[in-house]
Amino acid sequence: MGKYTKIKCGKLYDGIHDVFQENMEILINDKKIEEVGHNLAMPEQADVIDLSSLTVTPGLIDAHVHPEFFDWRDIYTDTVYNSDGYRTLATAYTARKTLMGGFTTIRSLGWFREAYELDVKRAIENGYLEGSRLIVASHFLCTPGSHGDMTQGLKNNPYLSDYMMQQYPTCGNGADFFVGAVRREKKMGFDFLKIMATGGFATPNDDPDDIQLNDAEFKAIFDTANEVKISVTAHAYGPKLMKKLINYGITGIEHGSLMDKETAKMFEDTGTYLVPTFVPYDDAIHGDVESMSQKSPSFKKKLEKYQERLRRGREIIRESKIKLGYGTDMVAVHQSYESGWEYNAWLNSGMDPFRALKAATINNAEICEISHLVGTIEKGKLADISGWKRDLLKDPDALRECSFVMKEGKVYPTESRI
Repeated sequence: MGKYTKIKCGKLYDGIHDVFQENMEILINDKKIEEVGHNLAMPEQADVIDLSSLTVTPGLIDAHVHPEFFDWRDIYTDTVYNSDGYRTLATAYTARKTLMGGFTTIRSLGWFREAYELDVKRAIENGYLEGSRLIVASHFLCTPGSHGDMTQGLKNNPYLSDYMMQQYPTCGNGADFFVGAVRREKKMGFDFLKIMATGGFATPNDDPDDIQLNDAEFKAIFDTANEVKISVTAHAYGPKLMKKLINYGITGIEHGSLMDKETAKMFEDTGTYLVPTFVPYDDAIHGDVESMSQKSPSFKKKLEKYQERLRRGREIIRESKIKLGYGTDMVAVHQSYESGWEYNAWLNSGMDPFRALKAATINNAEICEISHLVGTIEKGKLADISGWKRDLLKDPDALRECSFVMKEGKVYPTESRI
């Protein structure tokens, strides 16, 4: 028999029902939830945690994080200046900060260089470090000059650019290369694969509508991923590419910001998930000149170019029945651990708060392939629990101020981001 803890909730969102249940209690035995209900019998010597002033939720999940940076400004000098060790330390730092913000799991979408995220993940799992649970895709599968190839910023020094690109284990050309890249990532123990399939906003020499792998390369990735049994997601913006990826049987897609109605219907019909990462484009959607001015000139220029399509795409995503995940993708303005900002973007875009909460709990647990462990507050799940003092239904900043966090039955300190 393990150690018992009873949590008294003011309101409870369990990740299953779109309602706040009043005066519920959670009985925890060691690391797992044993019972949820009213007036639960209290075992002898059980600890009581009174959260009657808070709204209690499952420990939240951020499904799109780049944890490799202490500060987002490091991203633009990383190609030359940051060591693998520095990136690794930053990953551990980010995982600790996200846990203190009420996000007990984060899904790393990786980088082009090493951050040894699997080592950080293992150290957290073994109790050597405190931090959010990590679900990891460590490297981008990408082609030279693509959004995943950050050496395009060194194009004025071709020799240095070519040398640095050779240090990226999953950046290359041709079907055979990507067969090997998929097998390598599986061998190393990564949880899923990420394809940098299209251009982007933050890099200078590509466009969000670009398609940056050919059909033979895509086929090699998907065929090999199916053979070695590893799921695939992709960075993608435009409808043409998203349709292609869905036809290949992709598990899910990140961003999808230039969505149209026909493509949204394909998502709905196939059950393909979308992690829409609203916050990086929120300033363009709402015309926030001050926020946009903090981004690079090329980033700002592309946001202005695509502003109307971004607005329409967000509206289509909001009105759709696509299975949505909650992910932040902080690469400018906000730090990678400030996961509560995405809730602000969803609510200020008119999204139903329960849809956002569902995205950050049960949906993300399924996307991370850990729904047997976390994502809901019910018997048998790990005791990942967060508490919030602000009004989750009305306050867009509610998830920026965590008042309580427990991961696997252990209480950790919290940190406000307001």
